[in-house]
Amino acid sequence: MLIQNGLVFLAEEGAFLPRDIRIQQGIITQVGENLSPACEETVDAAGRYITPGLVEAHSHIGACEEAIGWEGDDICENQPVTPQMRGIDSINPFDVAFTDALKGGVTTICTGPGSAGVVAGTFVTLENNGAKVVDQMVLQANAAMKVAFGENPRDFGRHGKDPNTRMGVAAMLRKALEDARAYQAKKAEAVKKGDYFPRDLGLEQMGLVLDRKIPLKAHAHRADDICTAIRIAQEYQVDLTLDHCTEGHLIVDYLKQFPYPALVGPSFGSRSKVELKNKDFSAVATLCNAGIQTCIITDHNVHPQESLILFAAMAVKAGLTPGDALRCVTCNPADILKLGHRKGRIAPGLDGDVVIWSHYPLDVQAEAQQVYVRGRQVR
Repeated sequence: MLIQNGLVFLAEEGAFLPRDIRIQQGIITQVGENLSPACEETVDAAGRYITPGLVEAHSHIGACEEAIGWEGDDICENQPVTPQMRGIDSINPFDVAFTDALKGGVTTICTGPGSAGVVAGTFVTLENNGAKVVDQMVLQANAAMKVAFGENPRDFGRHGKDPNTRMGVAAMLRKALEDARAYQAKKAEAVKKGDYFPRDLGLEQMGLVLDRKIPLKAHAHRADDICTAIRIAQEYQVDLTLDHCTEGHLIVDYLKQFPYPALVGPSFGSRSKVELKNKDFSAVATLCNAGIQTCIITDHNVHPQESLILFAAMAVKAGLTPGDALRCVTCNPADILKLGHRKGRIAPGLDGDVVIWSHYPLDVQAEAQQVYVRGRQVR
């Protein structure tokens, strides 16, 4: 397939430039000017804008389903520490939100458990490719271990359970990491002796964090909660993403000292709880300008998955450059998810995930008219 005559967003330049795109066997093979058609399908994108498929780094799509209510809400257990849970087991590919997401050009989505518990289980990264079997959508079966700080996990205290305080939340997470460390040592000793060793599914998954195969995916809004997440990641020398990072702009000089990405949002809507009182779209620009790896998230179903591009536009209104705004919903989240070698850019060797927009995509009038995932049209 050859897409011709469009204005293509090139991440490194941070701008739209006239380019043609050739996709063969699902992979982008050429990006250049005035490419000659061969014996292939051609798409005329004259007068239109082209971006990579958008990438959402923090969602609950498929697990907290649209138009269902309690019956389709599969994101939170009623225990504070459940690392054995796997987000992949909650996903319903028939959730209409996946189709809605394509209307907003969203083709890659990291989704999973909610933030009621201290340790909730693993997220899964999906390709929004129209499949009706979740296993045919999976890019990363275990993408991250969801953990939470602040008001959400403290809610157990209102029901007579632990944790009741922020220090209780931190203690529970430390214990989960310590338990996994002890489990790994006992397992290694048993393997060395050739003894049988019973598997603990939760501690096996926490071991992925200790081995730095997956990061802690830390729900943290308030500045002090963000700092607690960093403190624990430093103590255990594990990887970390700062999800929501609502007050990150208040401690930006501190955050600059660490390599942890900020997944900012959702910045739209009312301040529904105390820890959201300082949320503002300008936080994205503050973090980006400080050199912190940053992306924008919707936290679907807090806000609809298709609104990701709208939030990028609102961040521009609050001071973010258009180039950074588009990077915050394409290459930046792809890189944060360790998928930058496949997703988030229009470049040779990457998957042919392409969105053709009716207007400049940061214009509220823009419609994702044609969406391709690995060269196959899905909208």
